Amino acid sequence: MTSRALTVGFDLDMTLIDSRPGIKAAFLALSAETGTYVDADLAVTRLGPPLEQELRHWFPEERIAETADRYREMYPTYAIAPTLAMPGAREAVAAVRAAGGRAIVVTAKHEPNAKLHLAHLGIEADAVIGSLWAEAKAVALREHDAAVYVGDHTGDVRGARTAGALSVAVTTGPCDAAELRGAGADVVLADLTEFPAWFEGHTAGTAAS
Repeated sequence: MTSRALTVGFDLDMTLIDSRPGIKAAFLALSAETGTYVDADLAVTRLGPPLEQELRHWFPEERIAETADRYREMYPTYAIAPTLAMPGAREAVAAVRAAGGRAIVVTAKHEPNAKLHLAHLGIEADAVIGSLWAEAKAVALREHDAAVYVGDHTGDVRGARTAGALSVAVTTGPCDAAELRGAGADVVLADLTEFPAWFEGHTAGTAAS
């Protein structure tokens, strides 16, 4: 088996971690500090795209860059502790590593904050690459020779396909199974608790994609 077959990329928000409580807290703190209303409950229903995209719903364009910087500064204080690991997240990463593979995280999140989440939750990745969304994720996936990319958003599916990687999608984020399949996902799982069994079959050459 080639090393490529054993390098698996994972998205972060709503794939490996349930960051909704933490992101809600961070948006509420940002709203309080800036005096600008942000519907944090709504914002956490559409996680995946870059922060700037969400901020444009609430702030004028000329304030986006500075507001994004401030949010990322505040983020460790408010968002790390409340965030939980998704069911099966640790086991999914462990399954890749137990098979002799590498598990990397490729996310749109600010990389230092992504690393804080993983350290806090005890999820060990071989590499973490941040600030990449949708098709741009292919840059890191190709660089690390990843053959599989696991995510919860149609943007993750597009990233995998652009990289020539197998797209494994989980329905734990904002996109349902039909949307993920429609975007071109090769495999759709309910959540990461199903990943180890699928991965074992895949690496044995018996899984259907």
